Parts: sequence; C-alpha cells; structure tokens
Amino acid sequence: MRKVFKSSKRTPEYNQSKALGVLKMFKRKYILWGGAHRKMVYTLHSCGAIFVKNLLIFMLLSVLGVKAQAELSKYEITILATNIANYGGRGEWSFGALYESASESVLFDTGFDEETMLHNARLLNKDLSKVEKVVLSHFHSDHTGGLMRLRREYRDENAKAFSEVYVARGFFAQRYDQSGHSLANGLTGPGLYGNPIEFKKASNALGITFIIVDEPTEIAPDLFITGPVERKYETYVGEKGLFIKTGNLETLTPDIILDDQSMGMMTAKGWVMMSGCGHAGIMNTSDTLQKIAEKPIFAAMGGFHLWRASDAEVDKTANWLVDKGIKKFMGGHCTGIRAGRRIADVAGIKPRDHSHTAVGSTFTKQMEIGRSSVE
Repeated sequence: MRKVFKSSKRTPEYNQSKALGVLKMFKRKYILWGGAHRKMVYTLHSCGAIFVKNLLIFMLLSVLGVKAQAELSKYEITILATNIANYGGRGEWSFGALYESASESVLFDTGFDEETMLHNARLLNKDLSKVEKVVLSHFHSDHTGGLMRLRREYRDENAKAFSEVYVARGFFAQRYDQSGHSLANGLTGPGLYGNPIEFKKASNALGITFIIVDEPTEIAPDLFITGPVERKYETYVGEKGLFIKTGNLETLTPDIILDDQSMGMMTAKGWVMMSGCGHAGIMNTSDTLQKIAEKPIFAAMGGFHLWRASDAEVDKTANWLVDKGIKKFMGGHCTGIRAGRRIADVAGIKPRDHSHTAVGSTFTKQMEIGRSSVE
C-alpha cells in the first residue's frame, strides 16, 4: 500500500480555501445581523458587492500569506499538432506549437494535414487570427502542410495573418531520389508540394512572404530562431534516402536537411528549446542557443527524432542535457515515448517535469507543464 504523507506546511490551495471560508462566514453573519439592516445590506450588494468582496479576499489572502505565482516567461506555449490527441482532438504524425504573450502570437510549424491546426485550435479555443509570424523548422510536409490553409482562413480577418514566414537557408532546395529524379509528390514537402519553387509561388500568391535566415535571429521579444545549425557534434539525425544536387547541380549528395532550425525562448531560468524534428541534433542545437546567450538549457520541447535511437544514443543525449542544466523535458512527435522516458530517468527529471506532449499540452508562463487529458 502506498503511503500518503500530509505536509506540515500550509499550501497556497489550503490558504485560499480557508480565506474563502472566512469570507463566506463573514457574509452570512452580516446578512443575518437584523431585519432593520437588511435593506442596507441589499443596497451594499447591489451597488458595491463585487468591489467589497474582492477587497476582502485580497486582505484575507494577504494575511494568510497567499501570493500569486510570478511569471517567469513572456509566453505560454500550447501544442496544436503532434502524434497524440485528446478527446475530440486530431492527432497525426506532425508538429505545431503556438506561443502567446500579451503582445505577440507566433506559430512554430503548421502540422501536416491542412485541417489539423484549425480543428485543434478551435477545440482549445485558441484565436489564430492574431498569428502573423510563423517559423518553419524545416521543409518536410509534416511541419509545413497547414501553412497556406491557415493563411486563407484568417487573411480576411487580419490582413497580416500568417504572412511573415521564417525559414533557414536551404529550405527551398529541390530534393531527389537516389536515381536523380526530382520528388513531385506532396509527401515529402514543402507543404503539399514536391517542388519547392511551386510551393513558394503558391504561397506568395496568397500574400505570404518568406524570410530566409542565415544566422540566429530574434523574431519577437525573447524568441530566437537558430537558423542553420552548425553540425559540430551530430552530423544528421533522421531517415536517409533523399538527395540534393551540388556542384553546378551535377552531383547527388545525401540530404542532411541543412535547413533544420529550432527556436529558443529566453526566460528567467534559462533557455526553453523547441525543435520540430531536431535533424540537426539536440547537442548542436543547444550549443547554438548558448552561443546567443550563455544560459542553461532549462527545458527542451518538441520533436528530437530519437524514436529509433539506441539506448546508448539516448543516454548520450540525456547526459549532454544534464551538463547543460536541463530541468524539464516535453518530448513529442518523433522523439518517441521510450526515448523521452529514458532521457527523464537518466537526467533525474521528476515525473511532474516530464511529459510526452499531446494536443493541448501547455508550458505556462510560470514554466510549469500543463497536461492534456490523455497524458
């Protein structure tokens, strides 16, 4: 039988319940004070009840030591596309996350199917019409498929919606199979196209502008994208079989997705690293963020393409993250549940600070993990 220990310290929840209890007792006794005063009490409630209640609650909570939890980050992050969905949500092999602050809404990746992000955002009551800036982690269709549909949906409501799209250099390179034939289907990308130039033309026709990034760039307050990541520790993480042409387009070279980029959110506790697939490698990506600002990698989120990695590879990654200061881990998409759990075990991350993200999972401004109903 599991033992349950009662804390000797009074928690904020306990103090809040006590404060509200005192307030209810005060209100009950005041109303029953006497018939001669009932009219006065009624007038008080009709004219200034809300103000008086709030004032009393504030005073009582202050006396009992209840303090609002400080915001440690400007943004709340909500997962809108990944493999696992809650009841009513749409799960798929893809990724997408929404960053929301008081002044900015930024989307990181757009899912695969055109309707996925729209469906899940509506389910979670997220207003995507405010999103003007989009970061695409790389060209693959499971990260870029929803872009044009989102632009068409919201451009009438907001002329700038989904109009400013950040991609790393190499995003528009044509991909080929091993025989040198260009890929013409939409299963590879970008978007639902096999030809990147056609994807760009169709996007431009909708009023979408692509900003090609060569180096780490701050795209909103405390939000940085890495641009192309230097392959110092890992060369490439992911499946093989695609090629690009180099040397005057005469030589087929294995595609290691040089356009893979990630996003870093700078917070009071360090970096929160977000990756779509992590083809550039977690170690390389975290190293790039720490060149921007030498702060701990406090949290890592998103896809890191470890679902087929060996235990030795996962352990190496986990130990690297420990050295970088990791405290929270929210693996999703291609990370794999097994790999995510192993990272948490090796790194000594507490269960409350580890999650395999689902649609609806959040990372709050207090830097706490909010779990979806299926986690």
